[in-house]
Amino acid sequence: MEFYRKRFSGLDTNELYGILKLRFDVFVLEQECLYQEIDNLDQDAIHVYIKDGDEIVAYLRVLDRGVESEDVAIGRVIAKKRRKGLGTLVLKEGIKAAKEFFNADAIYIEAQSYAKEFYENLGFVQISDEFLLDDIAHIKMRLVIKDK
Repeated sequence: MEFYRKRFSGLDTNELYGILKLRFDVFVLEQECLYQEIDNLDQDAIHVYIKDGDEIVAYLRVLDRGVESEDVAIGRVIAKKRRKGLGTLVLKEGIKAAKEFFNADAIYIEAQSYAKEFYENLGFVQISDEFLLDDIAHIKMRLVIKDK
């Protein structure tokens, strides 16, 4: 497995296709959630992903301050195979990318409520009540980075 951290302009067409397909397959088809998955934020994001051979098996994007929140934000966190440690690996890599590319001192995420413990295991703390986003229960969470 290999880790990648790239700006939008650094993605080749096969990588971009693989990322968008994985996101669509899980967030739109599997979760049966019809929403604007391609939202014009990808162009400003750092794309963090893990490839196994030619296949993208885990992904997230990192957005700078002021795009989604006052903090650097991580979103679209996905692993093709669940409960195999890929989500944790890609999230740790995303936190590193947030520090490296955007000098993050805190990271914001809107997490699906069922994944609260997953994010808490990496230091995120819930900062909101539960709310519906695209008919799926979410919570806002924040990670304060102490070791910049």
